Amino acid sequence: MPVATLILARLPLLAPLPAQTLQSLSAQMTLHTYDRRATLIDKRAPAAALGFLVDGRLQGVDFTVDDRKVGMYFVEPGDYYGELSVVDQRPPAEYVVAAAKSTVALLDAWRARELIAEHAVLAQAVMARLAQRLREATAQRTLLSLPSPFQRLCALLLQLPQEPGPEGAEVAQIPTHQELAIMINASRETVTRVFQILFVRRVLVRDGNTLRLVQLQLLKDIAEGRADISKG
Repeated sequence: MPVATLILARLPLLAPLPAQTLQSLSAQMTLHTYDRRATLIDKRAPAAALGFLVDGRLQGVDFTVDDRKVGMYFVEPGDYYGELSVVDQRPPAEYVVAAAKSTVALLDAWRARELIAEHAVLAQAVMARLAQRLREATAQRTLLSLPSPFQRLCALLLQLPQEPGPEGAEVAQIPTHQELAIMINASRETVTRVFQILFVRRVLVRDGNTLRLVQLQLLKDIAEGRADISKG
């Protein structure tokens, strides 16, 4: 079905566009709903669209040569995905899967390229996104080089989007233990054990779906190998 202009106006990438352009896009884009674990982008097939997440959560993943899943990044509501293939017209570099039941708005890749070429503000935003993805990939490689899952999980928690809280920082909508596990090359059980120690030592405090990083400096010290509470 067509996408309402009210939805498009709430998407940060498209919000700066003139109302007339949004009205035109409304008729050109379509809404789709995917169940949890559904594959939205398959790296074995050409990417045909630029996707915008309206509701839910997505994750970019890939697989090692021995078929282990590796998590790369999350896509949150309002964000977009598939931009790399839109820009270079080559197959995707990873899979994108639904981490929860999700609704997305799709814009054909050819129209997305036209739109980026026509509007400098979009071109600048997409360039900034590609630079961000490169920085995230570099940080991910550094994270995976850390010797222990304990260090890797603490480093990953520090990389998640944070907001100031009454004690330290807060991460809203913390990923599941399984989602975190595939991002640090560890088992879900290992991630659960690490969390248990961090909760007991009150390095972290859970408040519903929000994770409070109470002892930020200790978390950094663990990630960088200056402290070890893994026997806690």
